Amino acid sequence: MFRRTFMGAAAALAFAMPLKAQAADIVDTAVAAGSFNTLVAAVQAAGLVDTLKGEGPFTVFAPTDEAFAALPEGTVETLLKPENRDQLVAILTYHVVPAKVMSGDIAGKRAKVLTVQGDRLSVNAKNGVKVNDAKVVQADIEASNGVIHVVDAVILPE
Repeated sequence: MFRRTFMGAAAALAFAMPLKAQAADIVDTAVAAGSFNTLVAAVQAAGLVDTLKGEGPFTVFAPTDEAFAALPEGTVETLLKPENRDQLVAILTYHVVPAKVMSGDIAGKRAKVLTVQGDRLSVNAKNGVKVNDAKVVQADIEASNGVIHVVDAVILPE
């Protein structure tokens, strides 16, 4: 119900906007893609929508709905509860780098990148791109305030 209401509101907002071309921000880009419903619901539950609609720039390693579904049963539902908001915020902000990093910027390199959460992600772009143990399956989805790289797993802080 929540997801349908949110998606309906987002669609209504999109149709109400003027026809003038506008670049979408990270959140609107994720909503429009249609494969990040769980991520968008989690971002909303964590109170991070305004942050990710902010000026940025941000790099978001965005897990797909399938990546969230691969977590142990009940994990997503537990994280979405209000009493677990701090844990949810920590997990989500671990997927965000406070800079715009395109795939060409790191091609052929390895790096430890600082996340908004405060810990570092291990990025290996020597043969494809891996972020910790998650594989980047689609790179460089540009948004007005950064870039999204789609990953095949939820990346958990160590």
